Amino acid sequence: MDYFPVFVELKNQPCLIIGGGEIAARKIGLLIKANANITVITKTVSHQITEINQYYPLTIIEKQFDASDVTRQFRLIISATNDHTTNQQVADAANAQGILVNVVDSPDLCSFIFPAIIDRSPIIAAVSSGGAAPVLARLLRAKIETVIPPYYGRLAQLAERFRDKVKAQFSEGNQRRIFWENCFQGAVAEQVFAGNDLKAEQLLLAALEDEQQDNSGEVYLIGAGPGAADLLTFRALRLMQQADVVVYDHLVSPDIIELARRDSEKIYVGKQRQNHTLPQESINQLLADLAKAGKRVARLKGGDPFIFGRGGEEIETLMQEGVRFQVVPGITAASGCATYAGIPLTHRDHAQSCTFVTGHLKDDSINLNWTQLAAPNQTIVVYMGLVGLEKICQSLIAHGSPKDLPAAMIQQGTTNNQRVVTGTLSTLPAQVTQLAISPPTLVIIGTVVSLHEKLKWFKQL
Repeated sequence: MDYFPVFVELKNQPCLIIGGGEIAARKIGLLIKANANITVITKTVSHQITEINQYYPLTIIEKQFDASDVTRQFRLIISATNDHTTNQQVADAANAQGILVNVVDSPDLCSFIFPAIIDRSPIIAAVSSGGAAPVLARLLRAKIETVIPPYYGRLAQLAERFRDKVKAQFSEGNQRRIFWENCFQGAVAEQVFAGNDLKAEQLLLAALEDEQQDNSGEVYLIGAGPGAADLLTFRALRLMQQADVVVYDHLVSPDIIELARRDSEKIYVGKQRQNHTLPQESINQLLADLAKAGKRVARLKGGDPFIFGRGGEEIETLMQEGVRFQVVPGITAASGCATYAGIPLTHRDHAQSCTFVTGHLKDDSINLNWTQLAAPNQTIVVYMGLVGLEKICQSLIAHGSPKDLPAAMIQQGTTNNQRVVTGTLSTLPAQVTQLAISPPTLVIIGTVVSLHEKLKWFKQL
């Protein structure tokens, strides 16, 4: 992080602008929104600044800048001239006094920079590239503008008016947070967005007067997808950002964990082969206990919770314990990894069906219906098949599959560390051993694998 983002209180604070042209006028316009007291030093006053001075009082000093003009009274200083010598003098004088300074289009002279601003006062969002690509920052701002309607400012104003009442009603910060989240994502917000502020106030008051506030916890069983953070669903992201606790294992990438609410408690529960930080039964009970304590718990599981994710076992416990929960599907590893490897799971010329199997069972054996799996014109996807790969390939060959049937091993699919190894039933195990492939992995078997070289499209960064 090259710049630490902060929001500075400038109401009635003295600020100094050096320069009197169009760019200076734009910076003055920003400071006016913050209700700053503005002094302008310039040899020539543009018509833009003259017009501003007609409706917002500026202190305009028509002179050449001198380092003595910089005094400790100023909260921040902006140099908006096209003279490098003057800009350098402004920066040096401000830094000597310990005053925040911005020199337009000269990041190397700045102690602070202006971000691209999304103004929904009192909600303010800012996007910055650290001066590296201001046009890109403005483009990102434009995207954010489209998803933050202007009414969000009015919603924040409503919350401000009721802040003290809500604080008096709920003594615990966690209760207040849940109350506001329900308001901001429910009928109160919808009424504000519809322009019905009075109705929104009535609904908010009714919610405050409801003595039957539901403060019980809940578990969100969330499919975190095959690895890439941008493959999360919108619902998964929303629930992650309101959860008090995040319970995750090694299949969930750090990039995905980073998207959870920053102040949420993070609990790692392991779940690697032969190395379980917590056994599954303990994880089930942990989720129930956290919810019973009033916590909203995001249980993140790689891929989809109901496809070899043991999600069914977890919600069985939750139902037995009387805990509320909801399940959010995720992109399963078979679909995500195959897609990013350029291997279609079905294809008119190769496979008319696709079967998902697990590479080991509860007792670590591999006891599958080999006769069915060895049938032609299908694709077999093996989850957790790395350790048993040699036995899987040998068993398929023994039950009639051709030795040269294409097969692939995908490591860390959908991520920038993705690795795809292709071979056949007779060659793939040795290739994987030689290349020291490690989990998480997925095995795809079938003639669709032969399309990999032709259809591969994903390029790692």
